[in-house]
Amino acid sequence: MDQDQTRATLPESAQRVARLLAELGHDKPIVMLPASGKTSAEAAAGLGCSVAQIAKSIIFRRLEDDAPVLVIASGGNRVDETKVAARVGALGKADARFVREKTGYAIGGVCPIGHAVTPVMLLDRDLFGFDSLWAAAGHPHAVFNLTPQQLQQMTGAEVADVAQASHV
Repeated sequence: MDQDQTRATLPESAQRVARLLAELGHDKPIVMLPASGKTSAEAAAGLGCSVAQIAKSIIFRRLEDDAPVLVIASGGNRVDETKVAARVGALGKADARFVREKTGYAIGGVCPIGHAVTPVMLLDRDLFGFDSLWAAAGHPHAVFNLTPQQLQQMTGAEVADVAQASHV
């Protein structure tokens, strides 16, 4: 099956991501997980990788202008909202409607690229500890593989320390 035929079997939102990736010259296919990849743990289990290799996309709402703020974090990290707010301004929670409206994706399938409204973006510096990452491809079961450098190049996101300190 060629790439166009493979792309046609994907859900509509994942087809859109596949087209975007092709336009960017990204040569890795979108992978459909048999079970949901809504959480980093589910995605990692389906892919056989570490949870930390999942590049999870978390959307916040910037209070001053209602702009979407996308934090792409390592699946093993909890995002420290105080650190993010110090870089981009005060944050509020983004409900499912806000996420869909601003990104064009449903929660659990938010891709780091192709948003309806260009978000303010931060990229977790901890992702650069890995050679290979997996990111959502527009659908809770769809993911694609890339390097941290490719992720930064695709998004233009600022690399930042966004993780909560672990209390071991």
